[in-house]
Amino acid sequence: VLNGDKKTGVTTMYMDEGMDTGDMILTEKVDIGEDETTGELWDRLSKIGARLLVETLSKIEDGTATRTKQGEDFSMAPMLNKDMAIIDWENQTAQEIKNLVRGLNPIMGAYTFLDGKKIKFWKVDVAKEAELTIENEKVLEDKEKQKKIKNGTVIMSDGKKGIFIKTKKDVLKVIEIQGENAKRMMIQDYLRGNPVREFEVFE
Repeated sequence: VLNGDKKTGVTTMYMDEGMDTGDMILTEKVDIGEDETTGELWDRLSKIGARLLVETLSKIEDGTATRTKQGEDFSMAPMLNKDMAIIDWENQTAQEIKNLVRGLNPIMGAYTFLDGKKIKFWKVDVAKEAELTIENEKVLEDKEKQKKIKNGTVIMSDGKKGIFIKTKKDVLKVIEIQGENAKRMMIQDYLRGNPVREFEVFE
């Protein structure tokens, strides 16, 4: 999810001396939803994995389980750490930040700072052009003006639409947020008690 991959899967395999190097028995590929979080995917894979395990045991018992050698086209998933949870406004695109938020939900949450306070994002999206309008006037239509605005800058703050933040590429729309020492909430509820002004900068 962190990498923005479109597919994943579950595999049962024989154990050997290596780490996940044994021969494969059964495999099932799964599409990852565009907005699916790690927690949602985990729940879905756990059900698929349970079913696949029952089927695997049945095949081992009746002697029909096959062995398929693993190929060399694979990558090891990195260990998660707190440093990777902070949003890098200068170098990450809106899509990359969305993948980060999805990937760390609900494990630790991706976070940033506003006025020195830690803010977690739990659900975001890449803003569509139609959303970046106020009274029929497009926000940041001038490309040269966009270049002069620092990444992480709030370019639109609206009680109904929410907040929209400039990134390295495209604009990030915040949907669900958590203020410092507060609970998770929809952005509209957050803004009622915690106004965020246009041109404030997330660090």
